[in-house]
Amino acid sequence: MGAGALSVREKSSTVRVVAPARVRKLAKVPFVELADGRLQGVVSSGSDIGRVYVSSVAAGTYAFACSTNNNRPCGGARGTFCNHIRALVGEAVLQYGGERVARYLKVDVDGEPETYALVMAMTSTRPAQGDTSAAAPVFSRFLRHLAYLELAPTTAPLPEMQWFPTTRAVA
Repeated sequence: MGAGALSVREKSSTVRVVAPARVRKLAKVPFVELADGRLQGVVSSGSDIGRVYVSSVAAGTYAFACSTNNNRPCGGARGTFCNHIRALVGEAVLQYGGERVARYLKVDVDGEPETYALVMAMTSTRPAQGDTSAAAPVFSRFLRHLAYLELAPTTAPLPEMQWFPTTRAVA
């Protein structure tokens, strides 16, 4: 393929869905993603059923952030990873596989990267507490995903889930 040529997959408006590495339960960590240079997601509170935390770990620096859905700081994320971040890493390993998570976060671990090894490797670098500005967009994406669960099953296309390339200027 020459420079600038697109593959059939790149021209398509559909993306192959990658099955999870292992089955995971969604009650504790209902949303996890590797995006925007971070491992990020939504973690349920262990003490309040109405509260969730938006947690993230930056790739390379392992700067971490954890706050509630209404932007209150997590009490456990003081100088090291809180339990919400540890749970997020664990669910990411289940969803994507330890090797992919380690590669994305740029964590150097020996053997098959599992949750404990990843957390130990990242925390041994003494990462700094990061910026919580990503919490709002992450939580917004989580809510958008929840909205699709409320739709009646259908085979009709959903306009907001279609990709419309523009090939001409709009007047």
